[in-house]
Amino acid sequence: MPTVIRPLQKEDCAEVMEMMRFFYASPALLSNGSTEIFQRDLASCLEEKSALDGFVFEDGTELVGYAMVAHSYSTEYGGPCLWIEDLYVKPHRRGEGLGSEFLRRVENFYPDAVIFRLEMEADNRAVHVYTRCGYKVLPYVQMKKHPETKKN
Repeated sequence: MPTVIRPLQKEDCAEVMEMMRFFYASPALLSNGSTEIFQRDLASCLEEKSALDGFVFEDGTELVGYAMVAHSYSTEYGGPCLWIEDLYVKPHRRGEGLGSEFLRRVENFYPDAVIFRLEMEADNRAVHVYTRCGYKVLPYVQMKKHPETKKN
């Protein structure tokens, strides 16, 4: 049976939560996340008019992956920007083209987007998947600041 990519549903959340634990514990990310964060992310995906959309990859017998896409706006390109936040495929299904298929299809899900972006660790093994799908490495340095680190 072919793998179906479909929107996340409430009944998928427990299984996606387990995949999130594996994904965030991998060297692909700098953060290990937390149950609280994962629950907020999943709840946000299920809200109507949310800034975060969730997708699952289902092969008829099990969920074999998931992705999350965040809505943003690019002043640089003058229109909607979509961030591929999470893209995870279970190890036993990697190398079958599921990630590539999602990256191709995500453009159809969001026809008004002017740019799609993602970030990854420099040594992420999946970089070949992204480049094969037309993504290019940017020369930007990304910075972050958590609110709790503000100086008083």
